[in-house]
Amino acid sequence: MKKSIIGLCVLLVLASSSCKKDELMEPFPQTSIIDSFSFATPDRVLNQVRALYTNLKSGQFYGGRYLLYNDIRGDEFLNMLTNGVTMYTTWNFTLGNTAQEVTGLWSQGYYVINTVNVFLEGLETKGKSVVGDSLANDYGAEARLIRGLVYYSLLQLYARPYWDGNGSKPGLPIRLTGNKSLQDYDLARSTVAQTYQQVLDDLNYAEQNLPLKYSSATLNTTRAHRNTAIALKTRVYLSMQRYEDVITEANKIVTVAAPYSATTGVANALVSDITTVFKTPWTTVESVFSMPMASNEAPGTQNQLAYYYSPTSGLGGVGNGEYSLNPSGIIADATWLPADKRRSFVLETGTTTKRYWLTKYAVASPYTDFVPVMRYAEVLLNLSEAITRSTQTVDSRAVSLLNTVRQRSDAGTTFAPATWEDLAGLIIQERRIEFLGEGRRSPDLLRLGLTIPGKGAVSAIPATDIKYIWPISASELLLNDLMEDNL
Repeated sequence: MKKSIIGLCVLLVLASSSCKKDELMEPFPQTSIIDSFSFATPDRVLNQVRALYTNLKSGQFYGGRYLLYNDIRGDEFLNMLTNGVTMYTTWNFTLGNTAQEVTGLWSQGYYVINTVNVFLEGLETKGKSVVGDSLANDYGAEARLIRGLVYYSLLQLYARPYWDGNGSKPGLPIRLTGNKSLQDYDLARSTVAQTYQQVLDDLNYAEQNLPLKYSSATLNTTRAHRNTAIALKTRVYLSMQRYEDVITEANKIVTVAAPYSATTGVANALVSDITTVFKTPWTTVESVFSMPMASNEAPGTQNQLAYYYSPTSGLGGVGNGEYSLNPSGIIADATWLPADKRRSFVLETGTTTKRYWLTKYAVASPYTDFVPVMRYAEVLLNLSEAITRSTQTVDSRAVSLLNTVRQRSDAGTTFAPATWEDLAGLIIQERRIEFLGEGRRSPDLLRLGLTIPGKGAVSAIPATDIKYIWPISASELLLNDLMEDNL
């Protein structure tokens, strides 16, 4: 039977050796199935927590490819090399069930989910007695935040947006127990609404149990704290078009008036210079959650952000020039002025044939730029948009939040929209500029039911098109008799 080949797909391998004693989520040998031995000492329990982050930041997921998929599906980048290995079929919407992108992301996502589930079971049966209730609650909350983030992330590519049927369309199989051996793998898809509810359950639990902050800027950036859970909830609720809930969550970490900041927990706020967010040490108060990288843990060949977006060294870059910026995309926006600090991330090359490149990720091989997952700028724009769409007015606070993000990089521009529709459009434009190359473009289009614009010779993809979302992984369809493809 097909279940006989499931073994390698469901075995959870985590470390029993100690990690390097620094603050980054360092990799370590993955040598044994998790068991009570893995929870025998406080250090070993902490190693399991570190392993969860290590798996999350795999190059197949938040180490690179998840952000890349969501950007190149949109209209901001042009493919330069027509290389199927480097996501050409994602860019031109010719993916099938067996595509490496489709199978690889699904596999890594559910691998992370499985590591979380097995960890939580081990923490309850063995780890809690070793580390005590307080630390066990912290660690369990970190694990559940990671699981919630993964389920949310998979929803953005493999399921219809929430607005389509109010969450009634097929979502994801919700797996909450760990697979450690061969066993029944059949599980039907829950609805989109049920999957989102699981995401919120995990994030709500995380908010209630995570530490307010850690002892260093590095840990406050690379490990989940209370504000991380709240910030991610603003993203989740925005995807569900539950705008009042976005406002409720954001108000927990955004002051009523400028200068906006979080007044409890980590003092998250915008930094004065956007470029410092993307430079060593990558641990500003704006970086609510990032994936750290070190020379011995780069995301792997053809997964790294700089490899894709930066031109070759002959053109002044550090990458392989896989994707240039679309000259008809956001960089053509006349309101994005040359003096805007974010224009410094755009490199122009060539004379007869000009190309434009994103240099936000600027470290050469082995590509150790931290990968941004959540920034405080997004919380501000999420709040601005939620106020605008819920009130359908030109709300002064919503305008102020938008202007705060713009004026951080372009002090000379002040937006004064005439209608709420104009304000909503300005917020979306600002998101395109602010989060260029950070994996937010496709989710923004899908959550609003907008057509994915065409680019180059690639046609636009309307919300009714089957290609609006990805097909389900062929591996899942093979192993899970109850799984149904996207039709």
